[in-house]
Order: sequence, then C-alpha cells, then structure tokens
Amino acid sequence: MAEVSLKGLKKVYDGIVTAVHDLNLDIAHREFLVLVGPSGCGKSTTLRLVAGLEDPTEGEIYIDGVLCNDMKPKDRDIAMVFQNYALYPYMTVYENLAFSLKMRKLPKKEIDEKVRAVADTLELTPLLRRKPKHLSGGQRQRVAIGRAMVRDPKVFLMDEPFSNLDVRLRAQMRGEIMRLRSQINATFIYVTHDQADAMMMGDRIVVMNEGAVNQIGTPTEVFEKPVNLFVAKFIGMPTMNLFSGSRLLLQDGKYYALIRGARFELDGFQQRALKQAGQQPGEVVCGVRPQHVVVGEGPLQATVEINEMLGSEMNVHARMGEDEIAMVVPTEDLKVDVAAGTRVNFGVKPGRIQLFDAETGRNLIWFDLQSAYDNAPVCKKYDF
Repeated sequence: MAEVSLKGLKKVYDGIVTAVHDLNLDIAHREFLVLVGPSGCGKSTTLRLVAGLEDPTEGEIYIDGVLCNDMKPKDRDIAMVFQNYALYPYMTVYENLAFSLKMRKLPKKEIDEKVRAVADTLELTPLLRRKPKHLSGGQRQRVAIGRAMVRDPKVFLMDEPFSNLDVRLRAQMRGEIMRLRSQINATFIYVTHDQADAMMMGDRIVVMNEGAVNQIGTPTEVFEKPVNLFVAKFIGMPTMNLFSGSRLLLQDGKYYALIRGARFELDGFQQRALKQAGQQPGEVVCGVRPQHVVVGEGPLQATVEINEMLGSEMNVHARMGEDEIAMVVPTEDLKVDVAAGTRVNFGVKPGRIQLFDAETGRNLIWFDLQSAYDNAPVCKKYDF
C-alpha cells in the first residue's frame, strides 16, 4: 500500500512568506493526483515537503501510515522526476538507470535484470549504450522516469516533467506516463501549471492558489463545478467567459440571470440550490464555458475578432462591449459566418450559466462544495 496523508501542512519561509497554508490531503493507494496552479501557488513546495527536501513548519506527513517528518528522503521509499531530467551526462543510459541500484550495493545480476526490465517497458533498450547528449528530449525524459522506476518506489513524485518538451512530445509523454501507471503498483503525485496535463491525467486534481487549496475533485468536477472564480478561470481552455454587470433576478418565485439586458431562466437544479441557500437577488458575476455558448442564435450579440480552425472544432473570439467572448463550435454545427468583423448572435445552453458572488468570488450554485475550502485566502473582490 502507498497511501499518502498530509495533515495541517504548513511551510513558512523566513517567518514571513507562507508557501503552503494548512494543507489537508489524503491520497489513495495507486491514485494519480495532480497538483495544479499558477507559479508560486505552493504546489512544488508541497511536493518537496513530501519528498523530504523541505521541512514543514507545521503539520504531519504520513506515507503508508508512517510519520515521515523526520525521515530522510532516501528512507521514504519515494522517487522524484524533475523537469530538468537531472541525468549524469558522462554516463550511458544503462549506467544512469543502474546508478541508484549500485549505490544500494545490489548484486550485479539483479541490477542488470531490473535495468533491462525497465528499459524494455519504456522502449529504451536500443538506447542503453548512448549518453544523454545523443538523446532527444522525450528520450531523456523516459530515462529520467526509468531511473525512478528501477527503484520500485511506493510513491512517484513528478515536478513539471514535461515543461521542456514541445507539444507533440508532451502528448507522447502523457501517454507514456498513463501506460506506466497502469503497469506498476505505485501512487503518483504530479505537479504542473498546465491545466491540460491535469485534466487529461489526474484521477483527482488539487487546484492551488496563494499556498492554499481552492478545490479538490475529479477533472469533470473542477470543470463543471468550480467553487470560485479562480478555479473557473484557471481550469478550461479557452478560459471561462465572465460577463460584467450581470445580475441575479427573482421574479414570481423564479431566479433569472440578467446578462447585458438578456434574461435567462435558470434550470430546476439551480433554482432549488439558490432557494435552499436563501440567495437574494443582486449583482453577480455570470460565467459561461466557451463550449456551452450557442453560436448563431440567442438574445446576445458580439463582433468576431479572431477565429481559429482546429479541425473538428473552431475557436471563435469575439467582443461584446468590454467583454471578450470565447466560443468553441464543432465545425459540423457551424451554420453562420464567423469571419473577422462579423456580428453574430449567441446564447447559452440550458443550465450552463455559472453564478458567482461579485464580492467573494464564491460559486452560488455549488455552495455545498465550498465549506472545505472556506479558509482558503481567496475571499476577496475578484478582478475579472
């Protein structure tokens, strides 16, 4: 078993800068957990705390139920993969893979068997006699992963491992990692600032900002049910549309969202959630995912500025007054002209408007998800 539990974890540098703020997190055996957030949000610091490369200011770290705060990194049965590969340039691929096993003074035959098994899994066998300078970026990353694998750790810690790769290699390596995790009995904690990696790879995603957890959930949950404006904006590409000057109306016992003079009736679930919360009408921030915009029909109108053909779909970027509007349209469903300068009507798919408190940024519909994150330092006027 390789369960990881973080309880009340806090890291303060120089008594001033709080890099990690009261982090509580349980990671299940064989789970692939992704820590995602902007630079400086505390995700890499969290990984280094688990690895033992940093000491926590407060809190406890458990691996397999064993308190690890005072345990050296080499004794935690973890392996870490860094963004810069950290390969020994003067060693061959074989020697890089075998190095940690030699340090543990394992028999030569056992070392050879482990190295060749990992090399076969990662398709590195033809490269075993090469040195890192003769490898591509993707091959070097596979060697770095293999060097972690050969130790047969309980927990893999990966810190931005794809940041030096181009788009094609990133896609290839994502596949490699997902294939790897299905073959080995280990838990993965993966750090990235790229929400595409998080959405494609994670069983669960931890969205962090300013050292605190804003939301924990499956990729679908954080996309469909963002608990606040930060998560709504950070997760999803193109980013969520936010409409300024929106209001929540209550008329004849029903709630409506008012966006630029257009009234949208909320669906049954949203009605019940708002009534249960006793939500009063007033100023709100309305958000709509680009994938949930209906192009060619609806009460709103915008001027197209850019369109991006992506094959099966098109990204349309338009402007409605001071608001920038992104729309994702399947090309087979596109029935109107979206050339630059064209005025297009648009609406919103039923039940797809997200409502956020204008002052705190909290989601007004998914209030039941918010209690776990109420201490996160994001309750402030959100500048969108």
